[in-house]
Amino acid sequence: MLRSLILTALALTCGACASLPDKMMTPVDVTADGATQVPILVATTRQAVPDNPGMMFSGERASKVSYATVTISIPPDAARTVGQVQWPASAPGNPQREFVTTAASYIDKVEFSSAIARATQAGPRRVLVFVHGFNNRFDEAVFRFAQIVHDSKSQAVPVLFTWPSRGEVALSAYTYDRESANYSRDALEQLLATLSRDPNVAEINIVAHSMGNWVTLEALRARSIQMAAVTNRDRSNKLKNALLVAPDIDVDVFRSEIQRMGPYRPRIELFVSRDDTALDVSKII
Repeated sequence: MLRSLILTALALTCGACASLPDKMMTPVDVTADGATQVPILVATTRQAVPDNPGMMFSGERASKVSYATVTISIPPDAARTVGQVQWPASAPGNPQREFVTTAASYIDKVEFSSAIARATQAGPRRVLVFVHGFNNRFDEAVFRFAQIVHDSKSQAVPVLFTWPSRGEVALSAYTYDRESANYSRDALEQLLATLSRDPNVAEINIVAHSMGNWVTLEALRARSIQMAAVTNRDRSNKLKNALLVAPDIDVDVFRSEIQRMGPYRPRIELFVSRDDTALDVSKII
């Protein structure tokens, strides 16, 4: 499992994608021979936009956590390059040569928990949580995570935690994204707690990229404090590994966060990229 997580991290060190078309979440009615279907469960602090199914969730902040289930079709291996997302030239895309959405629907928290239970009962009892970084639209985060799950051959139930990013490279967008990351840290901590309470889940691993590392570290810090404060109970932690890719966080703050977690933290691996666009923006700011 750790090998697949490392491949996941390496995939995230690629540069940012080109400009994307709108309405990529519109499901297509046709399938392609040899294509792979990747189902993903979603928990998000983004604002739902049910009147715009091609977007599904915007970059605005919601007052509560929303849930969804999405299936992404990945084209046959002969039509793609491993480690890359074949973005649609225009929505909704051609499943023979591009990533496309084949199913997308909103669900509630009970349905989300039921879906986790079904998936872990039928297959691996591991969950892989992905937290994207700065400058990510909802559809971009979904497509990238589907590529990561497929190409790393991850044997885990994929869960995307997506927070309200503007999906733009600009000073105002960076500031907004940073505050959205702060806004979403409790929601991520609650998601990890929900997954940990599920008796069908035996192991949780988390991968965070760029600004998503701040959300992740804050959630892990809050979780470790709660675990340390509780007595007379089994403190076994299902959260085993946290892969922090191109972390957009001050090194002194990072050190402080790790020290505060004490022994109640997962194994942490750091991956650094020399050409990460989000970090370049962060350095300028």
